[in-house]
Amino acid sequence: MALIMKYIDSMHHYMDKFGDPRTKDWPLMSSPLPTLALCLGYVYLVKVLGPRLMENRKPFQLKNTLIVYNFIQVVFSAWLFYECLMGGWWDTYSFRCQPVDHGTTGQAMRIGVSGWLTGHYNFRCQPVDYSNHPKTLRMVHACWWYYFSKFTEFFDTFFFVLRKKSSQVSTLHVIHHGCMPMSVWFGVKFTPGGHSTFFGLLNTFVHIVMYTYYLFTALGPQFQKYLWWKKYLTALQMVQFVLIMVHAFQLLFIDCNYPKAFVWWIGMHAVMFFFLFNEFYQSTYKAQKLKREAAANKKREADALLLKQQQQQLPNGGTHTANGSATNGSVSVGNGTGNKAADYYVRGDLPAEIELTHRSNAPNTAGPVQ
Repeated sequence: MALIMKYIDSMHHYMDKFGDPRTKDWPLMSSPLPTLALCLGYVYLVKVLGPRLMENRKPFQLKNTLIVYNFIQVVFSAWLFYECLMGGWWDTYSFRCQPVDHGTTGQAMRIGVSGWLTGHYNFRCQPVDYSNHPKTLRMVHACWWYYFSKFTEFFDTFFFVLRKKSSQVSTLHVIHHGCMPMSVWFGVKFTPGGHSTFFGLLNTFVHIVMYTYYLFTALGPQFQKYLWWKKYLTALQMVQFVLIMVHAFQLLFIDCNYPKAFVWWIGMHAVMFFFLFNEFYQSTYKAQKLKREAAANKKREADALLLKQQQQQLPNGGTHTANGSATNGSVSVGNGTGNKAADYYVRGDLPAEIELTHRSNAPNTAGPVQ
């Protein structure tokens, strides 16, 4: 126990020494333990306790709750996206070459879209600004609210559990939601702003699209025709992770005053989630397509085999069936008894004298097929 307490004291000393003093006293920022406890509690609740409590209960519908929740998430994500832009990625950023002030006399090529949006952020190298400039503090606050948004996303899974949608509570889903608060906590604690905020910028944009999709699904079946782009949403998420990988790992080849540990932290998260989402995409969409094609091929083969068995042509154009009976057109033929004459009599295919002969020679045969 003494060893554990010593480790915790050392951790807090490290946090106080290297952590950003601007966020030190903000909610949940003094130590990683509360965030870790919330993440572990989330996993236990959605994988163990929640399903156990719902086992003998009817699923909740929650239609109105889902509509309100997804609408709030769309607005919240849009606000976060806007704050990331105004806190650093918009304003005077230019497509042309501009000097980048890294605290030295050096210059670098600045590439962007009028900013991320204030003209302070560089797509190639963006050190963390630890000043108290108003725009800098705006980005720091945006980072904390982005961290907070990772907890609001827990409700995605809570609603799945309450609705007994166990197939939705997949390994990918739980890992993604369970890891993100802890991952983002380190960014807010040590590097709130700078290069890593590109991750949040892209992620909030994707969440605007994602929660818009969820909102339409919650509104009811009448909106299903507008949801043909579901698989493209997963593709958009994978593109996001590729861009984050490229953006992060470029600092391994560029001299930039940004912690290499966070380069690996962000980049490897993007790699992990890319492969998880790609596996989901392959199993959900590619496998479904292959399954449909296999089922169609199997049906065609079965139909062809049945047709081959039935279509053993008779001289008069009829066919033998599997049990030795015959057909002529659409009328079934009997098993070789007087039923044949009765069938032909109904269809008028035999001359009258043959019909009468068959009728007189087989007085006990069955009557016409109805």
